[in-house]
Amino acid sequence: MAEIKPMALIESMKKKVCEHSDVYFRTNKRTGKVTTGKLCNPSTKEPSASQIAAKARFTKVQAAVRAILAGTSEQATQLRTEYKSQTKYGSLFGYAMHKLNDQYDQNGDLIGG
Repeated sequence: MAEIKPMALIESMKKKVCEHSDVYFRTNKRTGKVTTGKLCNPSTKEPSASQIAAKARFTKVQAAVRAILAGTSEQATQLRTEYKSQTKYGSLFGYAMHKLNDQYDQNGDLIGG
């Protein structure tokens, strides 16, 4: 199978081309792979209680992960080392969210802590 090399213009794109577009571009900084996606039929309903709860949990977890990465703990050092040896995640934050997400309960509080 052939590998597609995008034009230089597309390689540097991210997010939407313009505010009216529904096509999103993303470039993985580590691998250089460009992906696109299209937002089809976005919801116009008010978010449900479970969606609001999930958003609140995500906000709490991402704040905790950012605090861990900002520090110099052994856990932060280990996450940085593991991140450098993988290629799936394009950012340290994304990798840390993946690794640490299971350590938080439904409310976004640290389990056992």
